[in-house]
Amino acid sequence: MSFKIDRQSVGELNLMGKFRQGSVYYIFNKVSTRIGEKLMDEMFSHPLMDAAAINRRVAIFEFFGKEGIAFPFEADQVALMREYIDSTGGKSQLATTADTYLLKLLAGLMKDGRYKNTLLQLQATIVTLKKCYGLLERLKRDKSPLQQRIDALLTVMQHKDIRKILDSDIYKAMSTQTVAEYDFLLRNKFNAEMKDVLHFIAETDVYIAVSFVARERKFCYARAAEKEQNMFHATNLRHPCITKAVGNDIRMKEGSNVIFLTGANMAGKSTWMKSIGIGMYMAHIGFPVAAAEMVFSVREGLFSSINVADNIAMGYSHFYAEVVRVKDAALAAATGEHLLLMFDELFKGTNVKDAFDGTLAVTRGFSEYNNCLFIVSTHIIEVGEALKDLPNVQFRFMPTILEGNVPKYTYTLQEGITEDRQGMMIIENEGIISLINTM
Repeated sequence: MSFKIDRQSVGELNLMGKFRQGSVYYIFNKVSTRIGEKLMDEMFSHPLMDAAAINRRVAIFEFFGKEGIAFPFEADQVALMREYIDSTGGKSQLATTADTYLLKLLAGLMKDGRYKNTLLQLQATIVTLKKCYGLLERLKRDKSPLQQRIDALLTVMQHKDIRKILDSDIYKAMSTQTVAEYDFLLRNKFNAEMKDVLHFIAETDVYIAVSFVARERKFCYARAAEKEQNMFHATNLRHPCITKAVGNDIRMKEGSNVIFLTGANMAGKSTWMKSIGIGMYMAHIGFPVAAAEMVFSVREGLFSSINVADNIAMGYSHFYAEVVRVKDAALAAATGEHLLLMFDELFKGTNVKDAFDGTLAVTRGFSEYNNCLFIVSTHIIEVGEALKDLPNVQFRFMPTILEGNVPKYTYTLQEGITEDRQGMMIIENEGIISLINTM
C-alpha cells in the first residue's frame, strides 16, 4: 500500500519542482551528487506509512544534524566511480586481464583513449572508497543509528582483496597487471558490494543536505504515532517557503478531528491550510518540518481542494469542478482509510445560498468520519452557527484588524468564528464606486 496523494494536491501544496524557486523540494535540493539527487527524488515521491520507519529515518537525520558532518566526497569523482562500476561486463579474471592488455596496446598504437579513461575511473573509485572507509569508521565511533549498515559495509571494506586496493597509492604508476586485477575485483567480483557503497554515498549526501537545511532554517523533526491514534499536534507550524512566515498551533485528536476555519479574504486561511498539508506530507517522508514541534498519527493519504480551477477540456465549470473534487474526497474517505482532508472556500463558484447549504452539508457529512482529520474554510460565517451542535468541530478564525479604514492581517489563529465583514470597505478604499459614478 502506498500513500495516496493526487496531482492536484501535490500542485496546490507546491511540493515538487527541484529547480523551481518557491517549491518545497527546492528548499531541500542541496545535495552534491547526481546519485544523491536521484535518491532525494525517490524519498520525496514515496512517503512512508509505517510509524517506526518514519521515526528511524528521523533519527538518522537528527544524528547527522547533531554531528555536523560535512560531505567528504567530490561529486566528479563519485560520478566517475558510478560510470566505472555500472559498466560491468560480468567477465572472468582471465577475460578482464586480456581486455586490459588489449586496451593498453591500442592506447600506444592508435592513441585509443579507453585505457586512459579506465585508469581515471579506477583512480576516482579508489579515492572515493578511501574517503568512504574513513566516514564509516567515524560513524561507527560516533554510534550512529546506521550501525548495522555500517558494520556490513566495513566488512566489505576490510576484505583482504578490497583492503589491498584501499592501501594502494594512486599517485604511483600502476602496472597493467595491477589495473587488470583491480578492474576484475571492483567491476566483477565485488560489483554488487560497490553498488551498495554508491547507494550509501547517496544516502549520506541526502542525510547531510537535509539536516543542514533543518539547522539553517530552524525546522523540527516530527514524531510519528500509529494511525489509529488519529491525532495531529503541532506548535508554531508555518509555511516553509515564506520568509518570516507567521506560525500557529494546531491540535486535533479523536473526538475533535474537524476544524472549521473562517476569516476574510487575504486573512491567511489558504496559506495556513497549505502549511498544514505541507507539514503532514514532509513528516511522512521523515524530512524536517517548519514548526517548533510536531507529533502526528500516520495518514494513508492527503486530499486537498484549495485552488480548484475549471476544466475546459472536460467541459467543467468552476462549480462543477468543485463538486467533482468533493465527490473524489468522499469516495476516498468512504474506504475507511485514515486521511487528512482539506477544503478551502467550498463552492465559491455558485450563489451564496447554494454555497451555504453545500458547505454545511459537506462539513456535517465529513465530520462523521472519525478516522479522518478534516479542515474546511469559508468566508460564509453563518455556516459556523449551524455547526455548533457537533461536538467534534473546533472553530478557528484568522482575524482582521482595522487601522482607520485600512484592514491589517495578523495571520494568527484565534478560537471562535470571525465577525469580520470588510469586503465593502476594501471596495470603497480602492475608489471603485466613485470611479464608476464619474464615468
